[in-house]
Amino acid sequence: MQTAKDNTTLNDLLPTTPDGQAERLAALKQLFPDLFTNEGRLNPDELKQLVEPNAVHESERYEFKWYGKAASKREAFTPTTATLVYDPARSVHPDQADGNMIIEGENLETLKLLLNAYREQVKCIYIDPPYNTGKDFIYRDNYKKDKANYWEETGVAENGIQLDSNPDTSGRYHSAWLCFMHERLLVARQLLQRDGVIMISIDDHELVNLRRIADEVFGQENHVANLIWEKGRKNDAKLVSVGHEYILIYAKEKAWLKEKKIIWREEKPGAAEIWEEYLKLKEEYGDDLQQIENRLGAWFADLPKSHPSKKLQRYRRVDKNGPWRDRDISWPGGGGPDYDVIHPETKKPCAVPERGWIYSSPAEMQKKIDLDLVVFRDDHTEPPFRKAHIKPIPEESEFDDEDQQETDDETSSDEGELAQQVRGTYFYKQSQPSVKLLRKIFGGKKVFPNPKDSEELAKLIHYVVGADQNALIVDFFGGSGSLAQAVLDENHSNKTNHRFITVQIPEAVNEKKKDGKAALSLGLKTVSSITIERVKRVIEGYGDEPQPIPDSGFKVYKLQKSNFPRCEFKPDPEASEADNVAALRQYIDDKEGAFFLTLNEQGEQAVFDEVCLKNGFQLHYTRTLREDFTENTIYEVRDPRRSALVCLTWNENIHDATIKRLRELAETEDKPFFICLERALTTTTKWNLKHFLGNHFNAF
Repeated sequence: MQTAKDNTTLNDLLPTTPDGQAERLAALKQLFPDLFTNEGRLNPDELKQLVEPNAVHESERYEFKWYGKAASKREAFTPTTATLVYDPARSVHPDQADGNMIIEGENLETLKLLLNAYREQVKCIYIDPPYNTGKDFIYRDNYKKDKANYWEETGVAENGIQLDSNPDTSGRYHSAWLCFMHERLLVARQLLQRDGVIMISIDDHELVNLRRIADEVFGQENHVANLIWEKGRKNDAKLVSVGHEYILIYAKEKAWLKEKKIIWREEKPGAAEIWEEYLKLKEEYGDDLQQIENRLGAWFADLPKSHPSKKLQRYRRVDKNGPWRDRDISWPGGGGPDYDVIHPETKKPCAVPERGWIYSSPAEMQKKIDLDLVVFRDDHTEPPFRKAHIKPIPEESEFDDEDQQETDDETSSDEGELAQQVRGTYFYKQSQPSVKLLRKIFGGKKVFPNPKDSEELAKLIHYVVGADQNALIVDFFGGSGSLAQAVLDENHSNKTNHRFITVQIPEAVNEKKKDGKAALSLGLKTVSSITIERVKRVIEGYGDEPQPIPDSGFKVYKLQKSNFPRCEFKPDPEASEADNVAALRQYIDDKEGAFFLTLNEQGEQAVFDEVCLKNGFQLHYTRTLREDFTENTIYEVRDPRRSALVCLTWNENIHDATIKRLRELAETEDKPFFICLERALTTTTKWNLKHFLGNHFNAF
């Protein structure tokens, strides 16, 4: 075998997540090689000429700046050496987790760790970040500023982490919050799939600034809406009661949603009750439609004014397809087609609506008439109207032309769905129900201030996720765990199979406040422990009549320093790259040899998780022992997107028989990806593996 020159660098030997800056630069070079010099460096002048070919150089321009912006962008794309370690003791039904995770740790480093495996895999992100009121905004990343201190406090300190507030007397009051959000949103965007969406709760304090950050990160063209969530009037307000919050909604790529004709709709409140009453009447009266219609009208009349079905009492007429109401038959916006529609009794053309017919051709109109979806007036002097059923049939699709748009607030839907409506930007829901629910979950104790309403979050998830039955939903400001409960409730109610990833820093509860004292009385010392305990109780059932959620569970992971001591190596700035590599190799031999000798079964799993996660595998991967490898222990690892062969042999080299078998597999159509530890390879073995596996090989 040929021995190749070892060109290993320090980064090759350090187990980090991918370098975000290098990835972006490589992608740019692949798309536009002419923007780079012969030495491979980006030419700023060429780039400027590309984006501003006729630019007039002026010192003044519209842009959003704040102190620390450039540093926050660098931080967002700087790789991390941290890892996630499985905590079986606090996990609940882990064999039924199916990808559900609660991660205890600082969220920026956690997002970076998730990025390699979950890039463009997330359908929806919902976050409720600190509102920067000057009292409780946690802005200092202890992990980033002082890793050693972070690990000491999270692992040892009895009262959790003592984190700083952001007083409004600080000269960088807004800048600190802007940096905090900017770097997290930059990473979060990369997690979203092409049709993904992010929803961000915020109040008045930073609404304008958040909108400008989000416009910059996601693109102003991808802004969908600002929802206003009214929670009730505060009668003790001195001037004006500010009882609302906002939810900013951005699509990853709004143009893609339009191209795929994706629309968001929700079931009209009260529609389910009408359909249920109709089914009862149908069972009682069979095909007697007139009797069913009479009884349904009486049912509507008896409903209290506050009942949601009362607003839908126009669905009081009944035909073979169920309750229906009349709808306009004219073209939205005007300029629709003008053709003759013959009245069945007078045999004369009906009056044409001022805006033209809604159906594009006489043939389409006749098709609707034959299906009994068009109702004629007593004579031809007025246009007919069309039917809209409470549970529309497929033929009720209103438009054939993709450029037509609905002007009403309701629309027809897929067969089997009840009448749908587009959501407005304003909704009302008091905060008290969510407070009472959390009290009930924790046996009457208020352990967390101002929890988000899981019922409303479930509605929002259902609205933006649409037909996707297997969405991954992320919340990296987990709080009390409302989003996780919303996903579980949505799965249980609508038979979906969504998964959640919730991240919450182990911030100490405030023992001076009532909610903090209540949490401590239950043994819950940190906010993350409240998150975990809430989701556990939701799954297992709570209250006087507990209703467990079947086939559900989650795994708990903790953000910790890497299992590989090499991450603590500090290169000598005065030494050459080659000398530092040699020193690092010696460091690995000294430290990791002793480390691997002390591994127990859980420790081996932790190393396996770190290796797989940093090689792009989602944490609900499966591993199977490959019996065709006899000399080394090799597992086949699979997740929903990819597979690899993984060998964590540390006390012996990769055998020649293993190399031979890998070469045989490399010559097949399904070339394997092979991952092993750097310490198990000689220089020659590593060169040979790179030779026949190419980019399907990684030494860790």
